[in-house]
Amino acid sequence: MSPFGAILRAAVERIPHAVGGAFAASDGEMVDSVTSGDTTEWAILTAHYGVVLANLEAAFGTWHFGGPEFVMIEHERLDVLIHPVVDGYYALVAVTPPAPLAVALASLKTAATALKREMA
Repeated sequence: MSPFGAILRAAVERIPHAVGGAFAASDGEMVDSVTSGDTTEWAILTAHYGVVLANLEAAFGTWHFGGPEFVMIEHERLDVLIHPVVDGYYALVAVTPPAPLAVALASLKTAATALKREMA
């Protein structure tokens, strides 16, 4: 397991009802991930939410508000949290409700900081 994978695994293990975690580049290419589900579906989900994040960053840039600190999207059966890391890279976790979203966000933020440090 890479250092990135170890960071993701620790983040996911701190979150009740976590489905997985991912670290990816702005083009959606997976750097590393952990999931209890299908790895191909996980890679597709991660890439699609990378597109969502890129569009939000572009919109926020147009409005001169600065980029998003994090993005949380709640679905009926899955909640997805995304956190920019650096240089277009992002970290993502997904949880099934009723997961404690504050715990998930705190764990994701800690992971994003560790991922950024590991990239340096």
